[in-house]
Order: sequence, then structure tokens, then C-alpha cells
Amino acid sequence: MSLEFGIFLPVGFGGELAGFDDPVEAAERVVELARTAEECGFAAAWLPDHLQTIPPSPAPVFESWSMLAALARDTDRIRIGPLVSSNGYRNPALQAKIASTVDVLSGGRLTLGMGAGWYEADYEAFGYEFADAPTRLRALREGVRTITSMWTEHPTTFPRGAQPAIPLLIAGGGERVTLKLVAEYADACNVMVSPADAARKFAILREHCEAVGRDYDTILRTATTACLIADSDEEAQARLSPAMSAFYPGDVASYLLYGTADTVRQRIAAYEEAGVQQLIVGFHEATDPEAIRRFAKELIA
Repeated sequence: MSLEFGIFLPVGFGGELAGFDDPVEAAERVVELARTAEECGFAAAWLPDHLQTIPPSPAPVFESWSMLAALARDTDRIRIGPLVSSNGYRNPALQAKIASTVDVLSGGRLTLGMGAGWYEADYEAFGYEFADAPTRLRALREGVRTITSMWTEHPTTFPRGAQPAIPLLIAGGGERVTLKLVAEYADACNVMVSPADAARKFAILREHCEAVGRDYDTILRTATTACLIADSDEEAQARLSPAMSAFYPGDVASYLLYGTADTVRQRIAAYEEAGVQQLIVGFHEATDPEAIRRFAKELIA
């Protein structure tokens, strides 16, 4: 398949909504961004699942599944989903029920993204236990098994989604556990790494698929990146925050989509060559619909 694009919507986690005095106006802007992406040819709209900003602050953060329900009714064609829903915030049976309801509201456009959870401040603030990484990964495995079985096995006491099977995305690049979970259970994966690292992780995913008898090509391979198109590479990269290194490894200036349209085009090509099938773009000017329109005009055929 040819490369398609998703948008990573701002719901406040990075402090993007701190400039809004009215939370209603902020929520309406998030919906506007999703509609703009839909109009501009993006394939999917994704949003994070967090409960407060990073670092914690009084700025607003919208709860992900409530916002997804709004997007389900206020968009028409674009696929929607969390990137990703933390397994530790909701018990798996409740998560399955919430997701199937949102899928129905969207007319069958939901992809359920799941992850083990990582932002300890959320857990502490809301009274959730923050176990060590191996424990959280074991819980993710059990949660994914529970959710998929509730969607595929009878009896069930809640509505199934509008889709015969809601696609499941598992995010993370852990090579021994997370990518193996993808091979065993997921319809899609997501990584937040350079194109070179993405190619290496996809090769490991292929090995896991071979080990469990899974067709590697049935898994949608996605990667998340960040973008700022400017008149020069120097101008764009001068605005690249050092905080990005908390989310993306290595020399982020060498591979994130910060630069002229030509530079961004070359970096997109590198992701595609690495095997990425959907590139999920978070915009530096996160709440500006014009950033989406410029990207689409320059880079979406």
C-alpha cells in the first residue's frame, strides 16, 4: 500500500491548550482540527490518552474517550482512535465496552490503540498503582486477550462494534515483549523512532510473526513524528524543543519533519522506505488548522 497520513491531535497533554481561556472553545478547536484533517485527505485522527499535562500543570487536558465520542459524531469518513489507551486506566472489560460504543457512534471507524502505560504522574495523581515495566506488560497482554475475546466470543452483555472486528493497534517498540504481542494479537503497530530504527524494529516484528505463524503483511505499520514546515531548515530546527527527546530517541533534528517542504518530503520518503504505511503527524503549531492545510497542499497528493 502507498503511504497514508494520520494526524496526532492535541488534547492538552503537551500544554497545547493552555492559551484557551474557555474550555468549550478549546474542545471545539480539537474537533475543527479533526475535520480539517478529514477534508485534507488524512486517513486517521489519533489522540493521546493522558489525564494531566507533562509536566503537571493547571492547563486543561481532555479525557480521550470522551473526546473520541465527540469526534465519532462530528466527523464523517476519517478513522479515529487513541494513541494509545493506557491499559492501567480502565479495566479491560470496561475498555472493551467503551470502545465498542464509540465504534458504533462512529459508524465503524474506530481503531483501538492500546499500550502498557508509562506516565507515572498520571497514576500517582489518580490513585492508580504504577507497577514495574514487566508487570505492566504482563497486564497489557492479559488486557488485550480479554478485550479481543469479549469482541469475538459468545455470550456477551454489551453491544459489539459496528465493525465485525474492531482493529487493534499496540504501540511500543519493545523488541522481546511488545512486538511479540503485536504479532500475536494486533492489527496494527506504532513506533516513535527514526526511519532507520523503524526498519530494524519491523524486521524484528517480521521474525515474531514467523515464529507464531502470522502473516506479517496483515499488520498495519505506523510511526509517529512531528512536523514544522518553514522557509528554511535552520528556521524550523531552531524551534525544535529539547523536550522532544523525551518522546523520540537519538538525534531528533536529523529525522523529525522539521525543515523546508523539500526536506520534509525527503524525510517522509525515508519513513516510507523503512516500511511505514501510515505516518502519524503531530504539528508544532498544534492548534492551527492552517498547519494541516499547508502540509496537505505541499505533501499529500
